[in-house]
Amino acid sequence: MKSDLFSSEHMAQPATEAGMTLQNAKSIKYAVNGEMLARQGAMIAYRGNLQFERRGQGIGGMLKRAVTGEGLPLMAVKGQGEAWFAHEAQNCFVVDIEQGDVLTVNGRNVLCFDASLSYEIKTVKGSGIAGGGLFNSVFTGWGRLGLVCEGNPLVIPVTAQQPVYVDTDAVVGWTANLSTSLHRSQSIGSMIRGGSGEAVQLMLQGDGYVIVRPSEVTPKKAEQH
Repeated sequence: MKSDLFSSEHMAQPATEAGMTLQNAKSIKYAVNGEMLARQGAMIAYRGNLQFERRGQGIGGMLKRAVTGEGLPLMAVKGQGEAWFAHEAQNCFVVDIEQGDVLTVNGRNVLCFDASLSYEIKTVKGSGIAGGGLFNSVFTGWGRLGLVCEGNPLVIPVTAQQPVYVDTDAVVGWTANLSTSLHRSQSIGSMIRGGSGEAVQLMLQGDGYVIVRPSEVTPKKAEQH
């Protein structure tokens, strides 16, 4: 059988090292030797001797789901083998987190990660009860984190002299040393008259980077996540 479908571009090759690698722009391959974690339902294929177990989110996770309709339901993948992960054909990225790093990520953008990473759901300071910015996932420790983003993300440097304002429905995450607060860009009078649709943003200040997706979350997608 001959076809470009069977070219090396699409063909899955045996893993050369344990852990996480990009299979292609839309999927991540994980060579499991022990245990790793992924969002529930993200596994698209596997081979080898692997078991999948549901993981709870804890009290903070249940509260997040109740308030925002979002969450990060996890599963543990255990054993020896290879597994592939993807989510709605979104673009995939691998982030190397080292000791001392802190990366805050919206739960809807987390695909999979090493069990060596510490994961906690925390309240975003200053976010009140606005949009999806109330709770986010904070990763620390040492290991690799697989992220997804609908489209190509925009990474914006933040400095102490120049804060960045981000739509709460578009923010993917940000690095340590950034403080957050809500910023109102419309007057009350403008909002009463109908407004521009861009009433409140998340303001980030400090020294670091903020990651933004090139689209806002629609009400339908927010319900699915």
